[in-house]
Amino acid sequence: MHLFDDVPILNKSALFELLSQRFDTQEKTLSQIPNPNLLHDASRAAKKIAAAIRENKKITLVGDYDVDGVSATAIMVDFFRQIPYPLQTIIPNRFSDGYGVSPNVLKRVDADIVITVDNGITAIEATEICKERGIELIITDHHTPLETLPEAYAIVNPKLSRCSYPFEEICGAQVAWLLLGLVKKELSLDIDMKGFLDILCIAVIADIMPLTDINRAIVKEGLKILMHSKRPSSIIIRDFLNKSSITSEDIAFAIAPRINSAGRLEDASIALEFLTAKTTNEAYTQFEKLNSLNELRRTTEAQTTNEAFELVNEEETIIVVAKEGWHEGVVGIVASRLVDHFSKPAIVLSIKNGVAKGSARSIGNINIYELIKQNSSLLTKFGGHKMAAGLSLEDKNIDLFKAALNKSASKLSPADFLSLEKVMGILPSDEIDFGLLELLESFEPYGEANSRPLFLIKDAQVVEIKYFGKDKSHTKVLLKQFAHERKPIELILFKKILEMPSEKKLTCSYGVTKNEFNSRVSVQLIINKIYNY
Repeated sequence: MHLFDDVPILNKSALFELLSQRFDTQEKTLSQIPNPNLLHDASRAAKKIAAAIRENKKITLVGDYDVDGVSATAIMVDFFRQIPYPLQTIIPNRFSDGYGVSPNVLKRVDADIVITVDNGITAIEATEICKERGIELIITDHHTPLETLPEAYAIVNPKLSRCSYPFEEICGAQVAWLLLGLVKKELSLDIDMKGFLDILCIAVIADIMPLTDINRAIVKEGLKILMHSKRPSSIIIRDFLNKSSITSEDIAFAIAPRINSAGRLEDASIALEFLTAKTTNEAYTQFEKLNSLNELRRTTEAQTTNEAFELVNEEETIIVVAKEGWHEGVVGIVASRLVDHFSKPAIVLSIKNGVAKGSARSIGNINIYELIKQNSSLLTKFGGHKMAAGLSLEDKNIDLFKAALNKSASKLSPADFLSLEKVMGILPSDEIDFGLLELLESFEPYGEANSRPLFLIKDAQVVEIKYFGKDKSHTKVLLKQFAHERKPIELILFKKILEMPSEKKLTCSYGVTKNEFNSRVSVQLIINKIYNY
């Protein structure tokens, strides 16, 4: 295999050097988070909110139904409770309201001020309605703005060209949290802003923000706070994970999908009630609902993924699939599955009443938002960022859009499609121990822009393959990396049956994680990708 001819053999000190190179500046601390005043309009927005509170005006918050939007809403709810001050909250229903502060949502609003979190940057129509009704609109968002901005009282978004905030890759919940820091100052409140970090870190991780700069500091501190917080939802999360320490990957793979499942399949208010529960009993009840919805989401997603695979045209540069009746709440996850399998950006659309609504996911260096924007004349609505976007169009325009999108993508370089996940090197078996685990843990949290290191096993001798789990759906592989090694190493492949390769040789990438079971801790090697199978 020529693919891995130049992969180095690593020891722990070489690995430490490589991981250190990921961070070109000294690690940030919470005290180095830039002043929220640097966010354009943040000071203006904070003064308006503080004045509204002093004057006893009606304030309505409009959130979003994903983890970031629900978390941002939960932080706002908790903050206003601590003042205390009444806050009406609305999280739009994906199916009946659509996205964000829509005209449909505004029908339910009776307020002097409307604040958005994690939405609003494209809400042109909503601003017109607010003007007519004498409502002052404050938009807080982090999505990419269009050329025309809504005419709101204030727009707080780090991606505005006129914004001087030095780090723009922050999520919607962070924007809301930073604004609340200014509101606290305006009203001279005794509220600990660190107390929200257990929720905020979940939003940063779930919204796939780069875990560098201030995001890294927030997630690191937030995960620590999550381990000790008396917030009922945090207590339930700790009990559910049952680990001595919680990692960003625990949040990404076990908690975020559950919080997301409410907005995907039913109503995000269930997730909001979980995060803002006043007692552990309330939190537990809502978490059980989230668990059930997550199971339903898995079943629905698996069925839709199978159907989507059958519709893929592998000749296309950008995959676009659409079908009547697909559940709108799982199309984003299905798009991710297609990206993983075909190593191409994918758009999955659900058709209903002549309208196709869906989600896009990208790979490597391809900016899916820009590609969609170039062909937005065929769309009725779109929004998002480099790696993910949402869109809607009339179903009669799907083929035209698909052709136009692929024409735009024809100019892309093949290198742009390469996944940014790369193997770091080959670890001799005697380097795989608790010392390695400690080294890897020192560079956590892992996630976007700081991916968990992957290592290579190349042409290794497979000694034995076993299957485990309730339905024997997971695989345990015992192998020898090098002929001189006496003891085989063990790798795990979850949710997949691996049969013995014909040559009894295996080349794969894997990650190293801590496995905690029945109070026993062990080093676990999890297969990421198989290359010669």
